[in-house]
Amino acid sequence: MRPNASAMRQAELLRNDGNNYFKKNRFNAAIDAYTEAITLCPNVPVYFTNRALCHLKRNEWERVEEDSRRAIQLDSHSVKAHYMLGLALLQKQEHTKGIRELQKALDLGRGANPKGYMVEEIWQEFAKAKYKEWERSSSQRSWELQNLKEACKSALKEKHFLGSEMEGFVDDATTSHLKQLEAVERVFNKAADDDIPTEVPDHLCCRITLDIFHDPVITPSGHTYERAVILDHLQKVGEFDPITREPLDPSQLVSNLAIREAVHEYLDTHGWAYKID
Repeated sequence: MRPNASAMRQAELLRNDGNNYFKKNRFNAAIDAYTEAITLCPNVPVYFTNRALCHLKRNEWERVEEDSRRAIQLDSHSVKAHYMLGLALLQKQEHTKGIRELQKALDLGRGANPKGYMVEEIWQEFAKAKYKEWERSSSQRSWELQNLKEACKSALKEKHFLGSEMEGFVDDATTSHLKQLEAVERVFNKAADDDIPTEVPDHLCCRITLDIFHDPVITPSGHTYERAVILDHLQKVGEFDPITREPLDPSQLVSNLAIREAVHEYLDTHGWAYKID
């Protein structure tokens, strides 16, 4: 049943009250105001996301999750709802689900307002979560590789010991054994290479920030920048390409899908690159 006009007006007044309470860090009062608004108009997603944010400030993560899920039921494109749900799931150690929600929030946020502060905030949390995920998996891989390498070396030593007992083949067996040990070392070092932090390739980094791209856009002159950074340059410095100095309007920026895909592929195998200084 749709609320009548009077209830809708009253709910909006309560939301404004809640917003004012929130600005003053009066989260209990804000929660009460948003709850009253929800009672009057239970199908308005922003009332739930606003209340969820209050719960977040109080570290009440179960309630953050409840309100975020309710908001998503009402509006599956709510950036804030997916973002806060992601944070709540990470708090519950449900890392895969949490990262998936943050990715959803990031994708929706870029489409709605790519220059908005929330997109950068979501990226920061997403990158931290992905880096922690890499740390866990990297430690596991390192432990498994070390155990497997030791097992291979032990097997080769046992083989060498048995072979060296054969007369006339001692020197040849020793040489072969050393070569096999060196080959094992090379193979396992190569397997561990992806987990060793190095420098990110230049073509995957913004020319302005020098950080790895997460939302690259290309200009008519063929230069690629981080979207939020180039938009900030155009607004605060002037509407021109910072490298070529040619006139540049925000409407001329186009997502560089090739670089974005290359970044995704690189991060899939080099999770350490998610680390934010």
